[in-house]
Amino acid sequence: MRMSLNTVTVKEKWGLAECIEGCARHGIPGISPWRDVLGAMGVEHAARQIRDAGLTVTGLCRGGMFPANDQAGRDAAIEDNRRAIAEAHAIGAKCLVVLGGGLPPGSKDLPAAREMLREGLAKILPDARAAGVTLALEPLHPMTCADRSVLSTLGQALDLCDELGEGTGIALDVYHVWWDPDLADQIARTAGRIAGFHVCDWKVPTTDTVFDRGIPGEGVIDIPAIRRMVEAQGYDSFAEVEILSKHWWQQDPDEVLALLKQRHVDAV
Repeated sequence: MRMSLNTVTVKEKWGLAECIEGCARHGIPGISPWRDVLGAMGVEHAARQIRDAGLTVTGLCRGGMFPANDQAGRDAAIEDNRRAIAEAHAIGAKCLVVLGGGLPPGSKDLPAAREMLREGLAKILPDARAAGVTLALEPLHPMTCADRSVLSTLGQALDLCDELGEGTGIALDVYHVWWDPDLADQIARTAGRIAGFHVCDWKVPTTDTVFDRGIPGEGVIDIPAIRRMVEAQGYDSFAEVEILSKHWWQQDPDEVLALLKQRHVDAV
């Protein structure tokens, strides 16, 4: 698999312009921006710089986050997702990564939050189809269910893809799915539907369940085994390195990219 850099990996030291230049200098052929750095640089400017650098945009992070306490909040999320789809189209992203969103503040109604996710996806799907942007549903580890994503398993995400059809796909992040005892069977359902494959590692001990990801080879995830599973289902695109880490954010980005390139060979 070719390597792609998710810009959050070096977010404390580099903006999008530096990430584009750094990928080109290190010979990393793919990039996946987050919307904050894309907006700071400007969508048109960023699209031009990415094209000039010869990079493939493996995804745009992120859409989704539909659950809200009232209709106004849900409508605002839908409009923001429509903007995200337009941004993904403008930079030529292979997909828009979509998170489920957590429970609305004060709510304990998990089924209702999951229904808000389903309804939100259905409303933006015509926009995604028209733009040719795949909505890549990314299930997150169950520990994030309350505050980040009510979409917790690959099986749930695939069920939504089955229901919604064309224009949906999967962003499979090993950090969030490696633990699932049903993982092999669920990956067997993904044929043709994996839009993004994200790699990092689960450290032991983990000091922060969101911001202590390891670089590949630093933890306990058998990344090559999962890679082989997705390749067996026809996925032959990029491995996107996405590391949210308070430790790695403080290191020199050039050193981080050089290390990631080596680990891409050794541990992915």
